[in-house]
Amino acid sequence: MLGSVPIGVNYIFVVHMTKLVIFDLDGTLLDTLKDLADACNHALEMCGCPHRTLDEYRHLIGGGVTKLLRHALPSEKQSDEMVQKMRSYFLPYYRENICVSTRPYDGIEGLLETLSDAGVKLAIASNKFQTGTETLAENLLGRFEFIKVLGQREGCPVKPDPQIIRDVMTEIPDLKPEEVVYCGDSDVDMMTGHNAGIRSIGVSWGFRGKEELQACNPWIVVDSPAEIADAILK
Repeated sequence: MLGSVPIGVNYIFVVHMTKLVIFDLDGTLLDTLKDLADACNHALEMCGCPHRTLDEYRHLIGGGVTKLLRHALPSEKQSDEMVQKMRSYFLPYYRENICVSTRPYDGIEGLLETLSDAGVKLAIASNKFQTGTETLAENLLGRFEFIKVLGQREGCPVKPDPQIIRDVMTEIPDLKPEEVVYCGDSDVDMMTGHNAGIRSIGVSWGFRGKEELQACNPWIVVDSPAEIADAILK
């Protein structure tokens, strides 16, 4: 299985073939935790519900807006009607405050520059709603060229369904799965890579942790953006 390629001769052969690196957004390229938490806590407050902590949000983020809002609610209030009410408060607040605290993680801009200079194509595939994904990519990573920036779209399944990865891969003619790497910070991202038949790199600086990532049998788990470049380009 591509996601479990061993270190060694095969590893070196595969990394030299990498033509495209697709990144998750929240928890991988950008630290969006506080802005998402603030927006969700605003929605909870407007609905008469208690706030969640930052640590709780680390485990709530990653499945898209609907899952975030539903799981942030107290268990006895997780109805479709309540989720829609939460959404009516969450989205306007988050759109207005999407870049208050959100920043690229240390080393991310250097990684993207290194990969671009080496001729590796870049893309984003996120469960964040499409306009939010585009806004953050443009405002905080706009100097880099991404061949595709995809978020959650109407009628398209969310990760770990691999459709979003396949949609990105169509941008490069004759691209093979072994020429693609997907980088993310959660079990959802690792499963997405496996479901798409491509290698997955788990990043330990995001919202989850190494234990969750390693349980999903990624290609590798890294502790810094520089390690991604080393693995792909050496």
